Amino acid sequence: MGLFDQILGSVTNSNQQGGLGQLVKIANTVQQVSNTTGADTATIQSILTVVGKQVHSSLQEKQATEGTEAVQNLVNQFAGTSPDSQAVNTLFSPAIQQQVAEIAAQRTGLDVGMIQQLLPTLVPLVLSFLQSGGNPLLNKFLDADGDGDVDIADAMKLASRFLGK
Repeated sequence: MGLFDQILGSVTNSNQQGGLGQLVKIANTVQQVSNTTGADTATIQSILTVVGKQVHSSLQEKQATEGTEAVQNLVNQFAGTSPDSQAVNTLFSPAIQQQVAEIAAQRTGLDVGMIQQLLPTLVPLVLSFLQSGGNPLLNKFLDADGDGDVDIADAMKLASRFLGK
């Protein structure tokens, strides 16, 4: 089963984390970030792509050194729709935070400083999307041998279309 099928299954199962209720909260938070920054949602989704790829790398490293349970605990601890700078600092070193902001700035034209200020909101959003509770999305996201092209922005676009946002 591909990532797309898993996302659709999660969207239609409102009792499961990653289900409709959680996706509505995530999509609404993306819209709020868009409104606050003045950037369109496509720009925010581009930033989420960069952040998601770095979260992917960080979680894979943590899984290799500390195991899947440690990754699951981290996701459960920091997933949410509220800003949490501890989530950013736990996953990314200051150098990685700077690198993520610079890459996102190059892709979007937004200021590096603004993107750094968004990280405490965007990292928990990515983790919220991945949060499992029987949800296979986290395992698929960490599966380096899968399709290899995990893109949070694509998933957000799908959720937004499904929700009519």
